[in-house]
Amino acid sequence: MSLEELYRYLNWRMNPADKRARDRFERIKEFFESISDGLPPHGGRILDICAGTGVAGVALAKATRAKLLTVLDARKDDLELASEWLKIADINPKLNLVQGDARETAKLVGEHDVAVLWGGYTMPHFDPPFDAVRLFANVASILSDDGVFIIEDMDRVYWILYRAGYKKFLIEGRRENYTIASMHEGYDFARGGTFKRGYYIIPPGFKKISDVDFHYWDLATQLAIGGVFFKEAELITQEEHGRKVGDILLFRKPRKKVAEEILASYSV
Repeated sequence: MSLEELYRYLNWRMNPADKRARDRFERIKEFFESISDGLPPHGGRILDICAGTGVAGVALAKATRAKLLTVLDARKDDLELASEWLKIADINPKLNLVQGDARETAKLVGEHDVAVLWGGYTMPHFDPPFDAVRLFANVASILSDDGVFIIEDMDRVYWILYRAGYKKFLIEGRRENYTIASMHEGYDFARGGTFKRGYYIIPPGFKKISDVDFHYWDLATQLAIGGVFFKEAELITQEEHGRKVGDILLFRKPRKKVAEEILASYSV
C-alpha cells in the first residue's frame, strides 16, 4: 500500500488533460502574477516541492518568466506530466524532474530562488517535531539569500476539527465505478499529534489501498516554525487575495546557518 496508489484513486485536479485542472492552473497563475512584484527578480530558478504534475511550479514559472524549473515529487508517473503543463503555459524554461523525498531536498537539488509547496493536501503529511522541521530546514538551506518559500494551505484546526468536526468515518470522494472512504485507525502522541487513517475502495466490500498519517495544521504554527528558518513570515488569507486559491504563507530571506545546523543534527 502506498500514497502513489491512493493518489491514483483520488485523482486530484492536476492532470493537464482535465479541464478542471487547467482552470485551476489559470487561477494559480493569476495569483502568482498578483504577487510577482514581491518575488525575487524575474528570470529566476523555481523549485516545486511535492509537485505532483508541476501545475503550481509551471504557473509560477509563467508568472515570473523563470529560466529554470525543478519539479520534485516521490511519484514518477506524475512528474512525467510536467512537460505537458509547459506546453499549455507556452513557456520553455530548463526543466529538471527529480524523484525523491521532500525531507531530503538539500541532497537532491542545488540553489533556487523561489520554492513552492502547493495544495492543501500536502502539509498534513509532515508531522511537527520531525518532518516539518526537516522540510523547512532543507528548503531554507537551498534558497538564495533573498529567496522566498511559498506554501498554500488552510487552517485545519478551524475548518476540520472545529467547524466540521473530526469524522471517524468519511466519504472522501465518488467516481463512476467506486467510492473512496477513510476511517480513523489511531493517534500518535509522539509525532506531535498525528491521526492515522485507513483509505478504502468500496464496493464491492472494503479494499484497503493505503494507511496515511495526518497532522491537522493550523496556520499560526506553520508561521512560527517558518519564522525560525526565515527572517520574514507573512500570511495572505483568501479574503485578502480574492479567493483565487487557498491561504498563502510567504517566507522570505532564509536563515541558512540555522537551517544547516538543524540538518547537521539530523545526520548525527
